[in-house]
Amino acid sequence: MSAGFRISSALWDKIHHFASFPQTGVSLQQMVLFGQNPSQGTLLKASQFLAEELPVRLAHRVKELSELPHGLGEMPSIKKVQNWYAQSFEELVDFPPITLPPDIRQALMSPRTNNSLPESTPNPSLRHLEPDSDGHTSFSHLYGATTNALTNGNGNGNGFNKLKLRVPMDRRYYADTNTVVRWPPQVQDYNKRFTKVLETIKSRHDPTVTTVAQGVLEWKRMQNARNIGLDIQAWLDRFYMSRIGIRFLIGQHVALNSEQAHEDYVGIICTKANVHDIVLEAIENARFVCEEHYAMFRGPPVQLICPPHLTFPYVPGHLSHICFELLKNSLRAVVERYGLADDVVYPAIKVVVVEGKEDITIKISDEGGGISRSAVPLIWTYMYTTMESQAIDNDFQTNDFKAPMAGFGYGLPLSRLYARYFGGDLRLIAMDGFGTDVYIHLNRLSSSREPLL
Repeated sequence: MSAGFRISSALWDKIHHFASFPQTGVSLQQMVLFGQNPSQGTLLKASQFLAEELPVRLAHRVKELSELPHGLGEMPSIKKVQNWYAQSFEELVDFPPITLPPDIRQALMSPRTNNSLPESTPNPSLRHLEPDSDGHTSFSHLYGATTNALTNGNGNGNGFNKLKLRVPMDRRYYADTNTVVRWPPQVQDYNKRFTKVLETIKSRHDPTVTTVAQGVLEWKRMQNARNIGLDIQAWLDRFYMSRIGIRFLIGQHVALNSEQAHEDYVGIICTKANVHDIVLEAIENARFVCEEHYAMFRGPPVQLICPPHLTFPYVPGHLSHICFELLKNSLRAVVERYGLADDVVYPAIKVVVVEGKEDITIKISDEGGGISRSAVPLIWTYMYTTMESQAIDNDFQTNDFKAPMAGFGYGLPLSRLYARYFGGDLRLIAMDGFGTDVYIHLNRLSSSREPLL
């Protein structure tokens, strides 16, 4: 994969150059409108956007990995992740640009006269994230009407750029490609080759979550530290939020280029995601894992109260992951409070889903004994777990969506990031001695842009 890969001084120069540019956030709403019935031309425009945007995002992460405090960046697993990101960055900046006839190039650079992308809104999650290493506390430098970018001025969107201003989102990602009746064959070839590179990158980064977790464990053992500090916690939030965004953009692009069109899907986004069905599947999966883990015939019951036809645009995988993780926690708490006796009667875990004007809210309530008030802040800390062992299973290397009954203290903080990614949130209220209520807030308006730092 990237065994033996080393970051050369020339590559470091490129990384620092790209890291000097801010990232461009997109909203779920924009991605849905763009991806409906895409032509080879719109897919090319998307390829060019990602050829600009992904190197910037990867460069930010490589630079930050090299500047981690307290010697964390020197851990072998952290170095491995840094090399993955640098290798992916290099593959993207070295990807050969497409050469197009002047009329095609002009069509790609022409903005649509109507039906342009709607403006996205700032993600409310930004107020929860810590300032970056440069001490920024204002995020206006990330979210102006126009943002800084990398483009070589010929519409191809690759290579270095002498310009410091990015063209507006509409022109970069939503050109009037309908004016072109027939796209030359090199367009489809370019899209195929670029998609293959993205698939390789996505596969390379599959074990990133567990590898970073392993790096933090290495650091904790070396430092003989019980918990991680606020600065490392803030970095993990930024790093994993960025990873969610990178994988979403890659997954969306790969799906648009390789999967057959589906009535209710635009890439990996389901335009009519059925909340009842997604939550019900998460319930069944969580109960199966619980029963397998504790060798039970029947785990605690879960009662679902949800309108059967409630739908909204969302990524089903994200919602499924959030609900699955939270339900695992509730099931484990109930089982460990009431025990495994044959005659035990478990109180039902209740899942209530309500649609509001702005949000769809999911409440998961259990009677698993709750959490002491002093421990509530710790549950959002990475590597905090109530399990006796913190060993990371070697088989748990594939992705974020394959997890044992209880892992290594990542379930809650990662779930909160997934909720916040599209402008939602995750909140927990515990009644020590009784149980816990967890609220998942999902932004049904889909207009919030990614919270990028």
